[in-house]
Amino acid sequence: MTEFYTFVSGPLAWIAWGFFVIGAIYRFVSMYALAKAKDGSSLAYMSWFYSFRSIFNWLIPFNTMGWKSDPLMTVATFVFHIGFLLVAVFLGAHVVIWDTAFGISLPSLPAQVGDIVSFVVIIGCCVFAYRRFALPHVKCVTRGKDWFTLILVALPFITGVLAYHQVGSVLVMTTLHVLSGELLIALIPFTRLSHALFSLFTRAYMGSEFGGVRHVNDW
Repeated sequence: MTEFYTFVSGPLAWIAWGFFVIGAIYRFVSMYALAKAKDGSSLAYMSWFYSFRSIFNWLIPFNTMGWKSDPLMTVATFVFHIGFLLVAVFLGAHVVIWDTAFGISLPSLPAQVGDIVSFVVIIGCCVFAYRRFALPHVKCVTRGKDWFTLILVALPFITGVLAYHQVGSVLVMTTLHVLSGELLIALIPFTRLSHALFSLFTRAYMGSEFGGVRHVNDW
């Protein structure tokens, strides 16, 4: 098992990052080509001012009509994404990886804080799952790939918490944590998680169209 963990945390990690980088480049190039082919004129009215105005307003909780219309989703979305980034980037064990693999030195969260934030992220995933079960307008558009994406995001946090609290074999749980994290990284460009790559561009496009063409706010 130790040898397998060494492989998972070494060569397989680089393979996962390779899939992510190549996949992200492919998706950017293909989406740009698609946008140019279907709506080439849109590129002409892209505006830095209206793009940043839109992005800024949508980054403020309850500042938009969309955020105001669903308070539970708004809170869950902001808490989940902030917690996700905090744990993924600043958790102590992850900081060591950033340093050893990429030479990037970052401050680290205290272990207890990282544990609490991980639980908060898991609760956020539960809220997203609840909405897909309980709300008819969400349930009717939910497909298998949506559940797959939600599980894909939740697994690294669940296995990380179990490993931290030494539930079961620590080596097995840590290996599962690393595996699930690498699977998440590798599949970001090819799943619903690709919004992490495209959300700013989508918001910039909408902001430019609404502000520069229609002369109205998009929030």
